[in-house]
Amino acid sequence: MSSDDVSQTPHSEQSPTGASARSGSFPRSLASARGALAEGGGLHLSAPKLRWGLLAVAAGAVAAALVTLFVTGFDNEAGLEAHTPGSPAQTVLDKEFGTAAKGDCLSWNKPDRSDLVKVSCGNRHLFEVAADIDMSRYPGVEFGPGSRFPDSLRLTELKEEHCVPSVQQYMSGKFDPRGRYVVGLMYPSPEGWKNGDRTLRCGLQFSGSTGTPLPSQGSATEHDQSRVFQSGTCLGINQNLPTDPVDCAQAHAVEIVATVDLGAHFNGGPPAKEEQDKYVEEECGKAADDYLGSPQAIRDKTLTLFFDYIDARSWLAGSRKLDCMIGKGTDREGFAPITGTAKGEILINGQAPVPPPNSGRSTPAPLPGAAPLPPQPQPR
Repeated sequence: MSSDDVSQTPHSEQSPTGASARSGSFPRSLASARGALAEGGGLHLSAPKLRWGLLAVAAGAVAAALVTLFVTGFDNEAGLEAHTPGSPAQTVLDKEFGTAAKGDCLSWNKPDRSDLVKVSCGNRHLFEVAADIDMSRYPGVEFGPGSRFPDSLRLTELKEEHCVPSVQQYMSGKFDPRGRYVVGLMYPSPEGWKNGDRTLRCGLQFSGSTGTPLPSQGSATEHDQSRVFQSGTCLGINQNLPTDPVDCAQAHAVEIVATVDLGAHFNGGPPAKEEQDKYVEEECGKAADDYLGSPQAIRDKTLTLFFDYIDARSWLAGSRKLDCMIGKGTDREGFAPITGTAKGEILINGQAPVPPPNSGRSTPAPLPGAAPLPPQPQPR
């Protein structure tokens, strides 16, 4: 979840240098550099430079939103009681949270997490425990009996101090900072803290753009960390930027058409961007044609093909997969809202797309209410 720019395959008659002619319109200011957007100028960049720009910007917003996620405890009507070996029988919630250890996976359905349970990591889960840390063992009064419940800023500091290195160790040093997972922190409710529970549980979560955990299957230690989605998934839109998966009948920014595994083509160290671009563009192009049913469909629907790239850090962490996405970019404004799956009829900004002419220039229709042209002088 970091910021690097996004590649796109434009389909315009005036494609910039290095771009193929596979799209209907070319959103020029997709922000490979945020500063350029801030200056308000239009960017004329080649496809390799126009990387996951808008989603990179979205990632910045995600990072801010995740602070809320990291510092969200277990608030429910009863609170979490302290879990101690000699205490009487505890509630199921307390038992599940209080006994969660390294390698355990946790899940819940209710917003207050009052139905939290331990599950097999092979099943749907929302949190994978990387370490449990008993802060009462640390010297000083901060975590001693009767100490004040830490505020959100302190909890964020504790996450950075304890959870980030714990996750790195749990992942054997191979944690993809741009990948599927973020570092998470779970801690007792204020009631649990009052009763003496000082256990912090660090772990990994597949997080959405708003900080809401998304379901995951399989241990993070065992499978590719690439942040990819299933073919046919649509990512919602908020302030012209992609968000979390939504039904394609709802407004969305992009639609996933396929996932490309670079590990099937590249061996050894991280491949150069240019090599990735060439391979991924070809694979995504074929996948988009298959997904939509014809090579002309993406052009006729005035859509653009987007794809990311894998940087060295992600490659060394084991990430090898990229999504192929189609959407409609708007100049300097991000993505246009699309409703409906691109396999059928779609609306872009509430209007049906108008296929561009096959050749030559088209004469634009006069604007409604435009005054007629004055009489033109005739040749003598």
